[in-house]
Amino acid sequence: MKVEGGCHCRKVRFAIEIEPPVTLLACNCSICTMTGFLHLIVPQECFTLVAGGEALTSYRFGTGKAEHLFCQTCGVKSFYRPRSHPESFSVSFHCLDNPEAIEAVEQPFDGRNWDAARQLLAKQEAPDT
Repeated sequence: MKVEGGCHCRKVRFAIEIEPPVTLLACNCSICTMTGFLHLIVPQECFTLVAGGEALTSYRFGTGKAEHLFCQTCGVKSFYRPRSHPESFSVSFHCLDNPEAIEAVEQPFDGRNWDAARQLLAKQEAPDT
């Protein structure tokens, strides 16, 4: 299913391909808690930046591995490159055009204890063998 979204002023627009039901990571780290970011992890090949690349500005903190991308006009972070999934994009579920139309399940992610949380998530994402 193709879904579109973007920032508040609509300068930044993206499209993603997803297969509902989707899992949303509810992280409790400092930046996610402060912004209410609800993560929808999308593989790089399922993400297209439609407009607004020139309107994005980057912010890094802590380890510097995650690249937080914000619209320079409205300040909204509608997606970014997460430390937990560097080969993917993390899309803010709240920034999708019609999030209420997408079947989703929230899963806690203990970003305050990042290393342990990432290990647990990796086990959950590993295909059954």
